[in-house]
Amino acid sequence: TAYMYSTYESPFAGALACEARPSAREKVVILGGGPNRIGQGIEFDYCCCHASFALREAGFETIMINCNPETVSTDYDTSDRLYFEPLTAEDVLTILDKEREAGTLKGVIVQFGGQTPLKLAHAIEQSGAPILGTSVDSIDLAEDRDRFKRLLDKLGLKQPKNGIAYSVEQARLVAAELGLPLVVRPSYVLGGRAMAIIRDEGDFDDYLLGVLPSLVPADVKARYPNDKTGQINTVLGKNALLFDRYLSDAIEIDVDALCDGKDVIVAGIMEHIEEAGIHSGDSACSLPPRSLSRETIAKLEDETRKLALALNVGGLMNVQYALKDGEIYVLEVNPRASRTVPFVAKVIGQPIAKIASRVMAGEPLARFAFSTEALGHVGVKEAVFPFARFPGVDTVLGPEMRSTGEVMGIDRNFAIAFAKSQLGAGSVLPRGGTIFVSLREADKPGIVAPLKLLMELGFKITATGGTQKFLEQRGVPSTKVNKVSEGRPHAADAVRNGQVQLMFNTTEGATSLIDSKPLRRAALLQKTPYYTTLSGAIAAAEGIKAYLAGDLEVRALQDYFA
Repeated sequence: TAYMYSTYESPFAGALACEARPSAREKVVILGGGPNRIGQGIEFDYCCCHASFALREAGFETIMINCNPETVSTDYDTSDRLYFEPLTAEDVLTILDKEREAGTLKGVIVQFGGQTPLKLAHAIEQSGAPILGTSVDSIDLAEDRDRFKRLLDKLGLKQPKNGIAYSVEQARLVAAELGLPLVVRPSYVLGGRAMAIIRDEGDFDDYLLGVLPSLVPADVKARYPNDKTGQINTVLGKNALLFDRYLSDAIEIDVDALCDGKDVIVAGIMEHIEEAGIHSGDSACSLPPRSLSRETIAKLEDETRKLALALNVGGLMNVQYALKDGEIYVLEVNPRASRTVPFVAKVIGQPIAKIASRVMAGEPLARFAFSTEALGHVGVKEAVFPFARFPGVDTVLGPEMRSTGEVMGIDRNFAIAFAKSQLGAGSVLPRGGTIFVSLREADKPGIVAPLKLLMELGFKITATGGTQKFLEQRGVPSTKVNKVSEGRPHAADAVRNGQVQLMFNTTEGATSLIDSKPLRRAALLQKTPYYTTLSGAIAAAEGIKAYLAGDLEVRALQDYFA
């Protein structure tokens, strides 16, 4: 592989040399995802590599543009030509100009590198280079809240109540109209950056005057040195603030699909284990879904097909739904590869990134044999977090992505697959001992059955005052332990002393969140498994039962499709 870097020379450097000699072949340029960081990792690099392999097999010269030495896409044998360059408009357009000096540029793939290359789509199109797959206009249609809302209305699909604000004053008006709680986020971001759940007026003020200023670029701060509101309004004027009514206790669902403009294949429907409001990159999920009815699955497939065809998707598309009280709501559509593509491909045994690449190059979906048979196994994706490396960071999950990787557990049923996923993520499920429980009011009824199951398996229960009283009234014996705020010896001391082997802790409101932070930190340092959502605790109980039954066995991935 030709491995190329660029340099900048002064006007006095003399004759300039260029070793990039474009070939006369028909070529496809693939834009990578850039450096690994929270919110964007090697899941996207997987897609770029498979695109390169598939298009090379189809006879194209593959050209990779990426700037990450830690990824497979920048290996010497992944592509025919590699430009080790930043993913900026200036660098990418310079490379495209060079490659068009010889041969034929079939097009540029921007949908495999996450949000980074998507932001370059306009500049690439304006330069005259063709974008392969989903058009720039369709990408904008999915990203632009006003246009997308009109599309959903036209298709008859539901969306949570929502609004848009272009200033601080407008944000307050929209929030008052929609009512609390709300999910708020800036537009055109990846990884849920600066996304938050607003539960009360205090949260909202903290967000407007504490979080949003961190997004203001240095040049805007210099323009309005003593006017924080002016700084924020300048940023919101170009990138609006998006509001959605928060659907409490809803089930979130991810769907990955392939489309060639005529046919649609729903590759995978994933049910999140954590409730809606946890970032999809941080939530564990199962494929196939573990609790959705056939009717709901059929409706999800139908809505996904409608969206793919309406957006004229070419290649991959990801849709995020929420299911509440039997109603399906569309949360978001991403007309690109999602970070779940590698997981889906491994669970269903189909190279969906390769197929999508060939579709973008002009081949019809009908040409590919795609099995739609029911799976005889379950895959569970679990996120891997870097909390141990960041001592001051709280471990409670929310709408802003915090994970830096993921693992997969696969087996014949959900419980065993979940147990494997926990082991893979570095959380060793206990075989016995004491479980500490402290839950918000809404979660208490749902924890009774899992705790009774764990007691049958030999576990003991300890809980804070309110939770302990609730459990005793429902036939779950437990011992009381002080909250951290109630004085020593308290729950965090018990965790630090090795007296707790498993922790279930859910919170609501800023005060509860702050009070329980030392507890979660102690669990992290002691490597005590802990779950901060009710759904995670229920799944953990099922996983522990399977783990203790000795049902875990190691099998090759290929054996599941033999």
